[in-house]
Amino acid sequence: MNHLDILVPFALPPAELARDLLRQSKAPSLAMLLGRGKAAPLQSHDPFSRALPHEHWLARRFGLPPAPQDSSPSAAAALMQGLGLAPAAGHWFVLHPAHIHVARDHLVLTDIGQLQLEEEESQRLFAAALPLFTEIGHELVYGDARTWFIRADAWAGLRTSTPSAASGRNVDIWMPEGPGELAWRKLQNEVQMQWFAEALNEQREMRGQKAVNSIWIWGGADAGAAVKDNYVARFGLRGWMRAFGAGQQGDQAAANANQVNEVVRGDGHRLLVLDALAEAALAEEWGLWLQHLEHLDREWLAPLLVSLQADTLASLNLILTGSDRLVEVAVTRGALRRFWRKPSLALLAERSV
Repeated sequence: MNHLDILVPFALPPAELARDLLRQSKAPSLAMLLGRGKAAPLQSHDPFSRALPHEHWLARRFGLPPAPQDSSPSAAAALMQGLGLAPAAGHWFVLHPAHIHVARDHLVLTDIGQLQLEEEESQRLFAAALPLFTEIGHELVYGDARTWFIRADAWAGLRTSTPSAASGRNVDIWMPEGPGELAWRKLQNEVQMQWFAEALNEQREMRGQKAVNSIWIWGGADAGAAVKDNYVARFGLRGWMRAFGAGQQGDQAAANANQVNEVVRGDGHRLLVLDALAEAALAEEWGLWLQHLEHLDREWLAPLLVSLQADTLASLNLILTGSDRLVEVAVTRGALRRFWRKPSLALLAERSV
């Protein structure tokens, strides 16, 4: 069956802003799909969950092993697999170089997708931090410029938060809790002090870039945790990493092209992740969010709607998420014939009961 799942993170804006935003939006293809499709009941999520709704959905779709209660998805081993790394037996976490800034009375994590960290810079920071990990017996492995890994067997059960869940918020609420939390905070502080003295950060600030002044940990998983049906290989490395907020950001058109390639390489039941709304939503730039929604509608959803109407695509399933909600909408060619149902974006503003 020629079926496509389309996951659109941050398509559901905050409920208090949704109606005003949708009055300004121009997304006729999305309105047609939502108005004619069959929506499942809206799923509400805890706004203080340590992962966002789309991340929980991806964890289930990729068959990740269960995470500790109230923790981020157990993604570390799968991400290492995707980067061609073979982790030694033990418990591994994902580690991101990060920027934390001071707000009025608390510290805030900046969206790691906007850090603009080059390979050479990341290698320098990695080399500076490595002795701190080695000294306390933790293996540190380089994945790519934005994604490293730490082995910490004694920290299994540590409850962590994804960077997207914590982005733009008071980091104290999202810091790790459980086995190893004090050891992690000490290590994090030591890395911060080490990097404070790095000339690299002074150079970045002179160029108008954010300093890389901290690290963020999440995704604890046993090295043997396998991904169902080797889905990482079929979905593609870039798609997997971007889906969990860990891939390099680049030119949007190039990113879109890569997403197409990943979908084509999948099996008959395929997945497309369209993450163009994430940056604006995490930064709460809703005017920019509207622009990206219109671009997504024109460049992606309009052609897919034509494919449905022409029967070259049998069906699609839209998975739309926000910070605390998720809704799935099934659309077939037959559903599009229901002319008595008007195109509407009202579903994007629906509140959970």
